Amino acid sequence: MIWLNYQHLRYFQMVAQEGSIARAAEKLSLGQSAISIQIRQLEDQLQHVLFQRRNRRLFLTQAGQVALEYANQIFSLGDELTEVLQEGAFVRRVHLEIGVLDSVPKAAVQHLTDTAREWGPCTITVLEGTGDYLFRELLAHRIDLVVSDYQPDVGDLRRFAIRSLGRQPVSVFGTRDFKDLMEDFPQSLQGEPFLLPTLHSKRRHDLDHFFRSNKLTVDVVMETQDTSVQKLMGLRGDGLFALPDFAGNPMVKERKLIKIGTLEGVHEELFLVSSPRTISNPVADHLMGKAQLEF
Repeated sequence: MIWLNYQHLRYFQMVAQEGSIARAAEKLSLGQSAISIQIRQLEDQLQHVLFQRRNRRLFLTQAGQVALEYANQIFSLGDELTEVLQEGAFVRRVHLEIGVLDSVPKAAVQHLTDTAREWGPCTITVLEGTGDYLFRELLAHRIDLVVSDYQPDVGDLRRFAIRSLGRQPVSVFGTRDFKDLMEDFPQSLQGEPFLLPTLHSKRRHDLDHFFRSNKLTVDVVMETQDTSVQKLMGLRGDGLFALPDFAGNPMVKERKLIKIGTLEGVHEELFLVSSPRTISNPVADHLMGKAQLEF
């Protein structure tokens, strides 16, 4: 049986993070030769080379990447253990990291985090980014889940588990200054100011297709992928914007906006995506196992 030396593992983690033995030695206040010896001993224990040297920098081998992933989880659990015992809170608080596309309405994120808390005590980190970046982070197991408005198209789809969170119609919303547009909808949208998502989003492609199909030309006053920015500018009356009903209807109930009309044939479906891992996250499993999330 191999007995793992956790001190060696800590030195390995620091070298991997810093990219060089010299910087790791400075951070750890140790000599470079001492760290080099520890790394070689760890490689002997694991029977794998963990680093390759290229252009005076150290890069992780495939075995090194796997070792770093486990090292990060091991020391994260160790830090959590110390914190729980010091605070006297003996109910373990699970940490869940969710990646969210900028285009996903914040109402969906809020509902998802509320559902996560139904499982029990947990700490939730929400990271926003592009789909390609978030799906790569998911495959590397640096995050637990991704919420997206499209299914992943990077890597081998067999490495993902995907479930639908729900499908909603998309409607056009605006302030009461635009109430006359409710008549003769959607032709009334011709020439009107719009706050649209950027071109790389699925919703933008669906909206452009709708406009073309109905021979409409709108005045694009702003493009932004962040739905919060669209809402802020829409509430100010800068233009119309399109959102799935679950994201726009609460503002209608609060009398901040009105629904101009629903776009026939335009829907938004949200997906929850995970990637199988050796040590599963119970909160992520809880969310993936839900039959349906009601927005």
